[in-house]
Amino acid sequence: MSSDYRPEPGTVRTMLAKRSEFVCAVGTPAPLGPSRQGNDDWNFAVFAPDATALTLCLYCADTEEPLAELPFTARTGDIWHLAVSGLATGTLYGLKAAGPMLVEQGLCFDAERLLIDPYARQLNRALVFNDRLYQGRSHYMLAKAVLGQVDFDWQGVAKPQIPREKTIVYEAHVKGMTALHPDVPEELRGTYLGMCHPAVMAHLTELGITSVQLLPVAAFMSEPRLEKLKLSNYWGYNPINFFAPDPRYQLEDAVTEFKTLVRTYHQHGIEVILDVVFNHSAEAEGYSLSFRGLANRHYYLFESHADITDYQQYANYSGCGNTLNIANPATQKLVLDAMRYWLTEMQVDGFRFDLAVTLAREHKRFNPYAAFLQIVAQDPVLSQAKLIAEPWDVGPYGYQLGQFPALWSELNDKFRDSVRSFWRGDSGTLAEFATRLLGSRDIFQKHHRPACCSVNYISYHDGFTLQDLVSYQHKHNWLNGEQNRDGHDHNLSVNYGVEGPTSNAEVLAKRFLHKRNLVASLLFSQGMVHWLGGDELSHSQQGNNNAYCQDNDISWLNWQLDYHATQFLSFVKQMIALRKQYSCLQQLSLLDDHYQLHGDKHQIDWYMSDGRLKTESDWYDSSVSYCVFIIRNTSTAHQLLICINAGATAIEVTLPSAQWHCVLDTAFEQGLSSLLTQGASSYLQQGSSLSIWLEQGCY
Repeated sequence: MSSDYRPEPGTVRTMLAKRSEFVCAVGTPAPLGPSRQGNDDWNFAVFAPDATALTLCLYCADTEEPLAELPFTARTGDIWHLAVSGLATGTLYGLKAAGPMLVEQGLCFDAERLLIDPYARQLNRALVFNDRLYQGRSHYMLAKAVLGQVDFDWQGVAKPQIPREKTIVYEAHVKGMTALHPDVPEELRGTYLGMCHPAVMAHLTELGITSVQLLPVAAFMSEPRLEKLKLSNYWGYNPINFFAPDPRYQLEDAVTEFKTLVRTYHQHGIEVILDVVFNHSAEAEGYSLSFRGLANRHYYLFESHADITDYQQYANYSGCGNTLNIANPATQKLVLDAMRYWLTEMQVDGFRFDLAVTLAREHKRFNPYAAFLQIVAQDPVLSQAKLIAEPWDVGPYGYQLGQFPALWSELNDKFRDSVRSFWRGDSGTLAEFATRLLGSRDIFQKHHRPACCSVNYISYHDGFTLQDLVSYQHKHNWLNGEQNRDGHDHNLSVNYGVEGPTSNAEVLAKRFLHKRNLVASLLFSQGMVHWLGGDELSHSQQGNNNAYCQDNDISWLNWQLDYHATQFLSFVKQMIALRKQYSCLQQLSLLDDHYQLHGDKHQIDWYMSDGRLKTESDWYDSSVSYCVFIIRNTSTAHQLLICINAGATAIEVTLPSAQWHCVLDTAFEQGLSSLLTQGASSYLQQGSSLSIWLEQGCY
C-alpha cells in the first residue's frame, strides 16, 4: 500500500462506529507486547511510564482504514495493559500516547501521532518516510503491526551445532544475493524465499560454508535524507523495530517466509546468524515513530553537563545521532527479549552485534562486566547462541578489541589490515602477519581465551570487496551523494597499474594471484573465518567501499562468471575443503596454552629458507618477507609445513628433514599442479605465493 493512501471522505467515522464490536478488559502487564489469549482474544502490554494516557488503535488488514480507538484503562507500575476480545487474525494496530511535550525534560508526547509498538512481531508493509503525511500526523504514514499467526511446522529439524573453530561465516544480503540470480524465479528474487531457493542452497553447500550471516532483516526505515537523494538504506542499519522481519523481503508473509528460510538452512546443516543493530534507531532525526513517542528519556542516552542531563542533546556513539541506552532496565529488557524471540520463535543460531561496545556501556563507559554481558552469559538461551561483536563504536574509548568475554567472538580488523599489508608487499610486516595468522594471541590471550575469539576476515560489507581490493587504489563513492567523502581512505589496496576493470592479461594474473594469497591466508588462519558473500564470484562494487545506499547492481551479486571468476570460484572451494580436512588448520592447542587441556597438542617450529631454526633476532630483520614453519601434532607426530613468500622474487627453501608432499601452491591458478615435486629436499617458492606441504603417509 502506498504511504500516500488516503481514505474516502466519511470512512473514518464509519469505521470508528464499530468500536462496540470489541470487548475490553483490564488485561495483564506481562508479557510485553501483543500476546494471544484465545482465538480472537489478545492482551497488550506497553512500557510508557511518563504517558498520561495510552490508546490502542485498530485498523483493517487490507485498507488500513480505522476500526476503533480503545483506551488503556489499566496500568501496573510503568506498564499499561489492556485485553481485547473480538480481534480477528490479521487485524492491524498501532499506539497513541498522550502526555506533556516538554522536550527540555525529555518528554515528547503527541496524542494524535500513531506509533509502532516496540514489541510488535510483524509489520504489514515496509516503512517509508513521507514528510507530508508525517507533518499532517496521518496514520497512513506509518506501517502497522499485524496480529498474526504464530504456528509453524519446523518438521522436527534441529539446529546445527557447529563449534566456533569450525565456523565459516558467509555474509549475505537477502535481496542482493538473488536479485540477479538467473536460476531463482523472478518473483522470488530479493526475498526470504529466494534466499533459500535450491539454487542458492546448492551454491552455499558446494562452497562449504557452515553459517550464513544476514545483513539486518529487522524492520527498518531509510533515512529521509537518502529518500530526498532517491537513494535508500540498502544495508538496513536503521531499525524501527527489533522483532519484526522487514516486509521488503516478503512475498506474502514475512514471518512465515523467514521461518521457512531458517528451516531450509538447518535442513542443509547451515546456521543462520543475524546482524542486529541495537545501538540506535530510525528516529535519529528527531522523528517520533515508536520509542521516542512512548518513553523517550528511558530508551535513549543523552549528553550531560555538570551532571545535569541535557535532554535536547542525544548521545551519538553510533555516528547515527541517537544512541540507545542499553544500561536502562527497560531498554535492556527490550533488547534481551528480542534476542530470545529470534533464537526461540524464529530459531536463528546467533547474532553479529553492530557497534557492540554500545551494548556494554554503563555510565557512558565500556564495561567488560556490564550487566548486559553478564545476563547473556548466564541466560540458558542466550548463552548457547553464537555471539559475534563488532568491538568498537564511535564514542569515547570506543575501540575495545579483545575486551569481550571468552564466550564472544570479535571482528579482528588487525587481522584484516595486517594480511592486506603483508601481501601488498609493505616492508616490516612479517612479524605481525605471523601473529595474526596464528590467532592474534597478543590480543586474545592464551590461557584465558581460545583463538576462535578472533573473527578473521579480509573484506566486509563496509569496505572494498575482495575483487576491488586488488583493482582500485582509491575509493569511488561519488554515487553516494557525499562528494566521495564517505567510506574509509585507509584501504591497503593495490590496482597493479590500472584503476578498475582491465583486459590486460598480466594485470589480471597479478590480481588473481593476490586474491589467492589473501584467501589462503584467511582460510589457514587460527580463528573463526568470515567470508564476504560474492567474493567467491569476484564481485565488484565498481570501487565503492561504502555501498550502504546502493540498492542496484553495484551491490547485487552478478552470477554471470567469466573464465577468471570461474577459476577463482573453484580455488575458493578447494581452500575451504582443505581447511576442513586438517584439524590443525582449524584449531591449534599449543603446548604453552592451558586454556584447553584435552585433545591434541601442537608445537610450531619456525625456519629460515636455508633450513636453520629461526631466532628471535631474525624476526627484526625488516628485509625478510618470507616465513617457513611446521605445525607438529605432539600426540601423533604428524606434521604440516607452510611456506610463505611475499617478496617479488622466488626463494629456494630447504625443506626440513622429512618426506614432503605439496598439496597447494597459490602460484598456480588452481592452487594444484601435477608437476609439483613430491619428496623433494628443497623447493623454489615463487614470489608472492604460499604453499602447504604434508609429510608423506600422514593425515
